[in-house]
Amino acid sequence: MNIYADRGNLLVLEHRCSWRGIGFELSSSGLGESLSPDAHDLYYLGGGQDRDQRLCAEDLIELKRDSLHTAATRNAVILGVCGGYQLLGHSYTLGEEEIPGAGLLDVRTVREDGPRLIGNVAIEVSLDDGDKRVLAGFENHGGRTYLDTDQEALGRVLKGHGNDGHSGFEGAHAGNMIGTYLHGPLLPKNAWFADWLIATALHLDPSGLIPLDDAFEQEAHLSARRAAGV
Repeated sequence: MNIYADRGNLLVLEHRCSWRGIGFELSSSGLGESLSPDAHDLYYLGGGQDRDQRLCAEDLIELKRDSLHTAATRNAVILGVCGGYQLLGHSYTLGEEEIPGAGLLDVRTVREDGPRLIGNVAIEVSLDDGDKRVLAGFENHGGRTYLDTDQEALGRVLKGHGNDGHSGFEGAHAGNMIGTYLHGPLLPKNAWFADWLIATALHLDPSGLIPLDDAFEQEAHLSARRAAGV
């Protein structure tokens, strides 16, 4: 699934690696294709519409779920955005139909009556070092995602709707697995988070990455925060 400018996220990862002399190789796994659990440092699931999710969910369960679980056990980074986030959970319920997910995150999504949760969004996150940082982006989802009791959220909503419009939480985070509704795309607006993903995938301390001139990236981040009202 790749309809919410997801290519921009991949380009950010590629360029920030190449600017530092870090090797980067992108490979895709489409419908009907198997997925190697050992060949990659980072696995990315983008967003899509309900029809696309049905097709991808079937393929995910039949051909890719076991490989993703194996990759997770060796601490590969797994990032799901929007529809990809929903498919990392246990299920996505549409009326009487329940679409199974990969079961990597302890979340469940339900398409409920009510308006879509749309708009600019900013959340406060705290990752490995405990420092609080802001992620800013855009959300557009009809599903409401609910975290199981022991599932940690990715962040606390500062502005926007988040997972369900009322809990005050956004996304989910478990080890090196992350799900979020922030797109538009996510990483060009949050270069620091792209670096965290790169460093984590390579088992490095993010502070050890070669610094880059991020003047434009910082302005993009501040613009996204202003749009969200933060």
